[in-house]
Amino acid sequence: MDEFGQHTADARGNDWLARRFEEHRRHLRAVAYRMLGSLTEADDAVQESWLRLSRSGADGVQNLGGWLTTVVGRVCLDMLRSRKALREDSLDTHVPEPVISREEGVDPEQEALLADSVGLALLVVLDALAPAERLAFVLHDMLAVPFDEIAPIVERTPAAARQLASRARRRVQGAAPAPDADLPRQREVVHAFLAASRNGDFEALLAVLDPDVLLRSDGGTASPNLSKVVRGARAVVAQALTFSRFALAAQPALVNGAPGLITVRKDRAFSVMGFTVADGRIVEINVLADPARLEQVDVTAF
Repeated sequence: MDEFGQHTADARGNDWLARRFEEHRRHLRAVAYRMLGSLTEADDAVQESWLRLSRSGADGVQNLGGWLTTVVGRVCLDMLRSRKALREDSLDTHVPEPVISREEGVDPEQEALLADSVGLALLVVLDALAPAERLAFVLHDMLAVPFDEIAPIVERTPAAARQLASRARRRVQGAAPAPDADLPRQREVVHAFLAASRNGDFEALLAVLDPDVLLRSDGGTASPNLSKVVRGARAVVAQALTFSRFALAAQPALVNGAPGLITVRKDRAFSVMGFTVADGRIVEINVLADPARLEQVDVTAF
């Protein structure tokens, strides 16, 4: 084969590989989002997995989807370890980057991200896990990857990988509140919260909040005064009433597949609120008010 023929064959091979990769992109992005809690970082991890595939090729790979999941897992593990080192001295409240869509429905690009209802409350708990624990839990408990395949990624035995997932599971079960299955009922509760906030109605707000409700707000480095953790219905009501004027601009949205609120001002997202509703009351509110990360939010649909 001459040089031109070889170049043509290589190009065809790359095109075939790119098409195969695209078949798995949504799944890989969903895996990376669960691992990292950031859409931007998830896209970076997926891109890195493509670069590794394009360099090594798929020769001898019988299960490309499984191979790519493993590669993305390794990339995410490295990113989590780097992030952990950077955050060692940081006491800032952190709310993961939410997936936001109109209340009426989710676009196809987001469907894979929201499979299995990965709510903000769960992502917050995952954020507190050690990187290896998070990987083992996400891959095994959420994606049914066998421990034999997880073990090489975390450089442990399968038994040790099982232990990592078990420790993570205990922490998740004890810390992440399970939301009600009735989505319309959740929506009613969040709409009632919004109406009460707009009206400055103290009693109506108390009625929709669990007595031990937790409010977590992340203002980022640009707005550190907005970063706080507040617990208890009366304390949360005080915060809600303080920001009641902003509630006038808030509108319902789906935040990680659950009813939430987004405030848009001058064609930019001002805040995003994710709610966890259990037993008919709000048990957790996660607010992203970080201007830097909110710049990435597409508000054209709102």
